Amino acid sequence: MSASMATEAGKTVYESFGGVVRRAFGREVPAPRGAKERAALAALIVERLRQEPEQAQALAQWMGAAGATGRSPGHGAPALLPPSARFFTDRARQLAALQREVARKPDGRIRLAMLVGPELIGTTALAVHFGHREIERFPDGQLYADLRGGSLGSSPEPTVVLRYFLSRLGVPDTQIPPTLEDRVDLYRTLLADRHLLVVLDHAQSVGQVKPLITTAPGVFILVIARRPLVGLDAVPIEVGPLPERDAKRLLIDVAGKQAVAAARATLPSVLARCAGSPFALRAAAQHLTTALPHQNNGIPGADPVRIVIEDRYREFGPQLAVFYRRNALRPWPSISAAGAAAAAGVPHAQAVRMLAELTELGLLEETTAGRYRYRPAARRHAEEEALRTEGAAAATAATAAAVERYLHFAVRADYKALPKRWHVSPLFEQLGQGPYEDEGEALVALGEELGNLLEAVRAAEELGDPDTVCQLVEALWAWQLKVGHVDVLLPALRAGVRAAGLLSRLDSRMVARMHTQLAHGLMESQLYEEAETQLRAAADAARASGRLLGQATAVESLGLLRLRQWRFQAALSCFDEAGRVLDTVAGDDQDVEELPRARALLERHRGRARRGLGDLTQAEELLTGALEFFRNGDGVEQYNAARTLTDLAETHVLAGRLAEALVLIDEAAAILTKEKAESHLVHLEALRQRCR
Repeated sequence: MSASMATEAGKTVYESFGGVVRRAFGREVPAPRGAKERAALAALIVERLRQEPEQAQALAQWMGAAGATGRSPGHGAPALLPPSARFFTDRARQLAALQREVARKPDGRIRLAMLVGPELIGTTALAVHFGHREIERFPDGQLYADLRGGSLGSSPEPTVVLRYFLSRLGVPDTQIPPTLEDRVDLYRTLLADRHLLVVLDHAQSVGQVKPLITTAPGVFILVIARRPLVGLDAVPIEVGPLPERDAKRLLIDVAGKQAVAAARATLPSVLARCAGSPFALRAAAQHLTTALPHQNNGIPGADPVRIVIEDRYREFGPQLAVFYRRNALRPWPSISAAGAAAAAGVPHAQAVRMLAELTELGLLEETTAGRYRYRPAARRHAEEEALRTEGAAAATAATAAAVERYLHFAVRADYKALPKRWHVSPLFEQLGQGPYEDEGEALVALGEELGNLLEAVRAAEELGDPDTVCQLVEALWAWQLKVGHVDVLLPALRAGVRAAGLLSRLDSRMVARMHTQLAHGLMESQLYEEAETQLRAAADAARASGRLLGQATAVESLGLLRLRQWRFQAALSCFDEAGRVLDTVAGDDQDVEELPRARALLERHRGRARRGLGDLTQAEELLTGALEFFRNGDGVEQYNAARTLTDLAETHVLAGRLAEALVLIDEAAAILTKEKAESHLVHLEALRQRCR
């Protein structure tokens, strides 16, 4: 019953269980929210099963199958630590402090240390080195999360980090709870008897860290921050500049004994200039036997990291300098060669070489194969140089152009990933579908650029461009529907509603779309009251637009909310009302071509509501009618056909027609495998288990 609603498949599991509970009690039972309500419902179910033993078998069958995922949930051994630095110098005092904390006897206190130091001083290298050195202490694995955020409000929320950790611990997507409270409970339960290292890098605040902390005696947590996080009950360990002895040792490791010996005359000035910064020392290794490229003008306390970055920038040719500046105007989390080439106006092959060169110089870091991001100090410098060299107007224009490129990409990929849905933005018709082999490939492409698309939403909002914000959010719908992970999307969905408020007099259809899209995200997070508020706002906007299809969609979405709440009769009433609205669409209405699909979707939803009410015969008739539309003729739509097949299989299982259900499951699985809809496949496997 703790199955996630953070994916479409997870919602199906949760909704299905609501129908099972209704049949067990013979009446409507509200869907529980939070641990207390679930515990209360569980107690009622246990008591009911004592009174009605014949219900126990059906319920046990459902519960057992809901957990059948093809892998053991919560038994993964993650190995998420980055590689250790090739040359790591000393830090004996800090390592000893870490050793004391990790080795102390359990006494109920959190085993928690906080490494504090300025950027690129080596805090992350120290944590990673310690983790690999002490790996035998942590046989159950290592969790690592980078909590940095490039722009305001972009740091990952605890709910996002917890989903990532739970997934790496072996919990299937469909079993990851939607709320922060429940994710924290599951996370701490899974870690209770494990020996595991947790590294939280670039922590921004205590609030970001606290949900990720556990008192499990075998878990050691390392927090890395630029400044002390007041209120965190951790052993503080300051990481400062390397002393001269260790600085020399690092130079010898990087440049070799012979080079350091040959640089005896310049070595004191090199060491003074680097001021114990590992980053600066590594950069200086190439200049040991030559004149230093530039002096810091003798300014006491000059930032050695900044000096290195400025030195390297001065050595750039004109094209590389423009490339470096243009790609730093926003904190894009995942820069590709194609995106970088477009931003700087250079050929793709040249962009590949330039990204590699900037990475070799330590100004960028590779996140995944072929994807990069700026080190924060380098991005700040590059952005400042862009403003100084090209001016604010040119920088703003370049950012707007990058946002537009991401918008065009998202529209084309979303259109291919979900081709039959109706659109508000005219760009879908103007640009057409992207050049992808199938819907699954388009969905993968959206996933690869998701971080950049969310940053584009933030950029468009900061640029004061609400129209682009709304169009970007609309183009996230295929990902939201098929993959979920709404905790990542919610900030963008909320930005869409804020932007829609500025467009309310211009485009009521887009206003309705933004409210509806946010409402669906809130449903998946079980924020039902806020979701209902958004849906009523969507209905108001739809009425203002005069578009009957939009009005029907708003009422239909309210019915979907009622399904989530296990209020099946109320859901059916909403779907019937939406149908009556569609009946008023005249033959000359601009939405008349969308009517057949809209009716088929309503038939599917009616079937789900009927199934929840226990009317399996009527449910089968409605679902069969919807399936005929999605599987044949002009209405062919593979994704919705697979979803309807799944609903129909669920209905057959409840009716005891298991062989027929298996045939439908196989057909749905074949479609969804091609669509890359992994979470749906997990639910289908659970249905197979119920049939067996």
